[in-house]
Amino acid sequence: MSTELEQVHSRMVIKPKQPHELSRKERVDALRYLMFLKEKHAGQIKGRGCADEFKQRLYMQKEETSSPTVAVESLHISATMDAYERHAMETVDIPSTFMQADMVGNVHDKLEGRLAELLAKLDPKMCNEYLYNNNGKPTMYVKLKKALYGTLQAAMLFWKDLTKTLTDWGFIVNPYDRCVANKMIDGKQ
Repeated sequence: MSTELEQVHSRMVIKPKQPHELSRKERVDALRYLMFLKEKHAGQIKGRGCADEFKQRLYMQKEETSSPTVAVESLHISATMDAYERHAMETVDIPSTFMQADMVGNVHDKLEGRLAELLAKLDPKMCNEYLYNNNGKPTMYVKLKKALYGTLQAAMLFWKDLTKTLTDWGFIVNPYDRCVANKMIDGKQ
């Protein structure tokens, strides 16, 4: 859990807020920060933090939040052509994928209990003044500066950011499937 929160902190995903800095509606609409623990196949326990998207479903439209997904046919056709034409292929794992994109709008998260305490422990100078007792439970509100897994718009924000980066690097987005991009290098695709 500490490792996951360290990532949120080091990537500057959040900005702590005092409860009185938020309107009543912002406090009510704040998403809960959840942490799930998963045992990897090698026995390692890994924490996965995310925002509880439920409240966002009440006020966000699907068109604002749904990112495109590559069509299975596009993937198969592209892989077949790449193999036939002996294209160089590269796969990449982007760490903290959604945390790469800037959050749009005013989205707040609420950390409670042990999660709030652990975050405050990571950076007491920054966080302790924002930690307060809410009916016997340590609590902290934060504003999201970066997209966080579990927010409805995270995938769309990341897709837009990735597409912009690829086009800035000279890739051309396929007009028939906007999740496919190609680039010519030294006359080769």
